[in-house]
Amino acid sequence: MADNIKNPDTVRLNKFIASSGLSSRRGADELVKQGKVKINGERVDSPGIQVDPENDQVEVRGQLIENKTKDEHTYILLNKPIETVTTAKDPQKRKTVMDLLSKEIVNKRVFPVGRLDFYSEGLLFLTTDGELCNRMTHPRWHLPKVYEVIVRGPISKENIAIMEAGMFLSEGDILAPVKVKVLSEGKDTTKVEMILSQGVNRQIRRMFRDFDTTILKIKRTRQGQVTIDNLPAGKWRELTAEEVASLKKDVGL
Repeated sequence: MADNIKNPDTVRLNKFIASSGLSSRRGADELVKQGKVKINGERVDSPGIQVDPENDQVEVRGQLIENKTKDEHTYILLNKPIETVTTAKDPQKRKTVMDLLSKEIVNKRVFPVGRLDFYSEGLLFLTTDGELCNRMTHPRWHLPKVYEVIVRGPISKENIAIMEAGMFLSEGDILAPVKVKVLSEGKDTTKVEMILSQGVNRQIRRMFRDFDTTILKIKRTRQGQVTIDNLPAGKWRELTAEEVASLKKDVGL
């Protein structure tokens, strides 16, 4: 184990664990705090300890972690369909996003970057890059997310103004302003584009719930500079080098 002083040949323990695809960096922090990580046979209690990837042996729950700090990561864009769970496994045996990927990609141990709820669809990233996942899900680096939302009935100008000013949810949550653009208005439905700049759980559903408005569809179409384009529901593709570079740039990597 290297001394707890950074040098060019060492990396932080949580980054080393995240690079293996076992968890995000925040997940690695928790594993360390729970006493489930050893370096060269010694239990450690700080995720900031420096590790020599070439010489140190890191174990998590007794499993030796492979050094992947220099390996190329995998970056996937999935168009998640509704009634699909954004987890690797589901205790209720429902379909998960992993069921939509090839065996080769699953074996690389990709994990979802953030979540889309069971009845929402659209753009979802999966990767083996724990550092990028950590940045993209951290409040400091939260990338704008664009959604197309269809609701039953009209949306009043007053409610749009409330959303764009920053509203209070009934539970007390204070929301940042949301950009709202009406895309179409039909006899019975309204379609809007919404741009969110924070990661509040089920934010869109809770906003319209407080307006007593029924949501018929939520689809995420863009995150950062990456768009879903014409990728069919349930299909996936690898991100281009340019897309990966843009995501990293947007989160300061």
